[in-house]
Amino acid sequence: MNNLAMFLITKKWPAQHPDRLQLYSLPTPNGVKVSVMLEETSLSYEPHLVSFDTNDQLSAEFRSLNPYGKIPAILDPNGPGGKPLPLFESGAILIYLAEKTGQFLPQDPGARYETIQWLMFQVGGVGPMFGQVGFFHKFAGREYEDKRPRDRYVGESKRLLSVLEARLTEHAWMSGNDYTIADMAIFPWVRNLIGFYAAADLVGITDYPHVTRALDRFLGRPAVAKGLTIPQRA
Repeated sequence: MNNLAMFLITKKWPAQHPDRLQLYSLPTPNGVKVSVMLEETSLSYEPHLVSFDTNDQLSAEFRSLNPYGKIPAILDPNGPGGKPLPLFESGAILIYLAEKTGQFLPQDPGARYETIQWLMFQVGGVGPMFGQVGFFHKFAGREYEDKRPRDRYVGESKRLLSVLEARLTEHAWMSGNDYTIADMAIFPWVRNLIGFYAAADLVGITDYPHVTRALDRFLGRPAVAKGLTIPQRA
């Protein structure tokens, strides 16, 4: 086993179980993608809370792992070739964990890339657009008198929801009949949009019944229910 003490991040978040994968995160839509995946795969891991209240994500220790200062990030003591692997960006982490465990990413090349395309759809579209709706509807942006920025992102979010609805009208999950990392990436954001951001009426969520049906299925999975709470907030 490799010594994790060589990594600066372990000075701020010491590893109590250095043989386990270390998760540095917060239960936000991006963060829970990884905790859900870890719960689904039953990999042994140790979660560490990165508190935005105290700007942990901007600390030198966290930025030594992710220079961008965004959660989630992981440190796997048993990475490729038996060497420790530090990794950031939720999409990259999901692909890595899927390949490490052989789960939730199809082996068939065509189905594999189809899954990755929907994962990238979330990373490049769903996350950024839904996040902007949150800013302009729930957070500081709601104070802007000019509602054109909000309405622009609402319109883009509706367009994204329409794409999801069309896909889920014909398929149980984003990649077809099988639940994959694409679903783990997309549905935490849908949940946040209509829940925490309180934008259900704003985006007309009732117009997307197949999206909400799939969301309910997603939330009904025991690993999801647990992963959505990890790391636990102080």
